[in-house]
Amino acid sequence: MTNDFPAYGERRVPLPPPRQLPHDTLTHTGAAAPAQAAGATATMAPVATASATATAARPPADSPAAGGTSRARPQHRAAGRGGSRAKNEATADAKAKPRDAFFDNAKYLAIVLVAMGHSWEPLRDGSRSAAALYITVYAFHMPAFIIISGYFSRSFDMRKDRLQRLITGVAVPYILFEVAYTLFKRWADDDPGYPISLTDPWYLTWFLAALFIWRLTTPLWKIVRWPVPLALAVAVLASISPDIGDDLDLQRVLQFLPFFVIGLSLRPEHFRLVRRKKARILAVPVFAAALVFAYWAAPRMNAAWFYHRDAAQELAAPWWSGAVMTLAMFGCSLVLVACFFAWIPGRTMWCTALGAGTLYGYLLHGFLAKGSRFWNWYDNPWMHTPWGAVLLTLIAGTVITLLCTPPVQRMFRWAMEPKMTWAFKKDPVGMARSRN
Repeated sequence: MTNDFPAYGERRVPLPPPRQLPHDTLTHTGAAAPAQAAGATATMAPVATASATATAARPPADSPAAGGTSRARPQHRAAGRGGSRAKNEATADAKAKPRDAFFDNAKYLAIVLVAMGHSWEPLRDGSRSAAALYITVYAFHMPAFIIISGYFSRSFDMRKDRLQRLITGVAVPYILFEVAYTLFKRWADDDPGYPISLTDPWYLTWFLAALFIWRLTTPLWKIVRWPVPLALAVAVLASISPDIGDDLDLQRVLQFLPFFVIGLSLRPEHFRLVRRKKARILAVPVFAAALVFAYWAAPRMNAAWFYHRDAAQELAAPWWSGAVMTLAMFGCSLVLVACFFAWIPGRTMWCTALGAGTLYGYLLHGFLAKGSRFWNWYDNPWMHTPWGAVLLTLIAGTVITLLCTPPVQRMFRWAMEPKMTWAFKKDPVGMARSRN
């Protein structure tokens, strides 16, 4: 997931659409959603409700199908009733459903694992155990985030308000943090000539670029017959295509795509399935086996496979290994994600509210994660001892927790969730509704 692997640098009055949950994936509140997100941060919304479906099936009040004729009824009265109904439905659509504690808990715990994984990265060379933990976490933590982002993107369409949230909750943070990260690198790494590039995401901003692209393609995945196999085929082809290049980190966009499409295909019953007691018990030996395998594979396997950033040929591997590794790692990641979800509590806990701020923690902790390398914090020998690694893990978990708290969200909301009403044209239909 990091970029510092040693070897690589769209009538009259339209019917209201289905409403969308405020979750986001790595997301924050108010985002189109991951996605929370967004949509992404982001970002993730349920299918159309029964109420919305019934409304869509009901004919206009002035139509013959509604039990009368438009000629026998005064036009202004019909319009008034229709406008009132539209206003009431728009108001109902704006009401957000209660947040699901399960998903907020999952996002918080996943972001903690992200921060811990970043803290372990410089320890891998001197500790096989750290390398094994790193590989195991990297096998499922971003797939879990992406699946949640896809799940809450299911009702995404080209409606104006959703496109606005995609821009303000994903595109704008991407631009701001791409610039901020670059300026930070110039200063902290004493590299004043490092270029600002919006087409070459640096460090953590790749996820925002990917989420923007995935969301825009959501309507396409909802109309094809076999979306997951198709997305998996795209990922396989990307893994054997070194000429794709680095623009917008398209390798990651394409290789992680199947997880987003799986999220689009999931329903609440699928999550209930993996949260049964039997699944929780089974997850224990599965995770244990994964750790044992990772310990064996650590000195033998290139960890860059888990970043999904390169084609097989760029990892000095034969082209056919890209297809094999993509399919194998896809299966392993799905199993570990299911085990991870099995352990997530569904009740409200002290950390549940922090799930709404995971995008804040994700983007802000990048400054510390990179700064620790630029300022050579890992040169201290005690950090490479077992107790040093434990302390470092606790510090990473504490820092990322603080960065997800409401005070931090209020402080940086201008960058993560800007309203930017001045930047968008007013909706004539919406203005007509408000006048009625």
